[in-house]
Amino acid sequence: MMKVMQEKMLGKKMQSVKSGLKMAGTWKSGTRAVSGMLLAAMFGAGAAAMGQAQGKLAAAPPVTYNNRYEVYGGLNFMNFQAGQNLPTRMNMGGGEILGTYWLTKRVGLAADYRGEAGTTPVFPSAPIPPNPNYINRPLVYMNMGMLGAQLRGPKNQFAAVNLHGYFGVAHGVFDGGTGGVPPQDVGLYTNRTKPIAALGGSIDVNRSRNLAFRLSPDLILEHFGTETREFFAVSAGVVYRFGNK
Repeated sequence: MMKVMQEKMLGKKMQSVKSGLKMAGTWKSGTRAVSGMLLAAMFGAGAAAMGQAQGKLAAAPPVTYNNRYEVYGGLNFMNFQAGQNLPTRMNMGGGEILGTYWLTKRVGLAADYRGEAGTTPVFPSAPIPPNPNYINRPLVYMNMGMLGAQLRGPKNQFAAVNLHGYFGVAHGVFDGGTGGVPPQDVGLYTNRTKPIAALGGSIDVNRSRNLAFRLSPDLILEHFGTETREFFAVSAGVVYRFGNK
């Protein structure tokens, strides 16, 4: 009788152990399944995020040239003759700021400012007229304000070619470095404001939809003396486009 009871109790313990093992196996299987699902979800989310990031990097906005406004700022170089009878030209350097309002994708109204400065040769101490204080290469500076138009020519995603014509006035200061000597005594113009024009073009190399690098050469026409004279200018800088039409 005792033996039978012991066998029954042993059987129940074995069943309990088996049930525990089954539950443990089920729990482990469930844990593995949940872990696998979490890992799959994490990998899926990571892949989706990477795909979106790569899409943003790869798909840069196209350059459509549909901007309403454009601002240009750059460094400018030009040559000039600071007196009617001076035998030698001078070089001037400075800056340029240009604002354009595009009426269409090809035609824009523009306002341009340029400030230039440089030193100029003057008449020597002999012959006449004399140079009483032996002035050598005095400073000359000019401020120019012009209005005009830009015409956009061939263009694509990478670059655009423009033509422009600006007309206005320039104010020249010629006595800034003469030490009180009248500038005309050393062959320079007197301080004056005269007509000026800039005719040229530019090439814009696009960095992005809104940003481009510009190189712009010009033919400068001025009338500071008794005749219209032609000079060369070139500027380089950055264009920023904004405001959709």
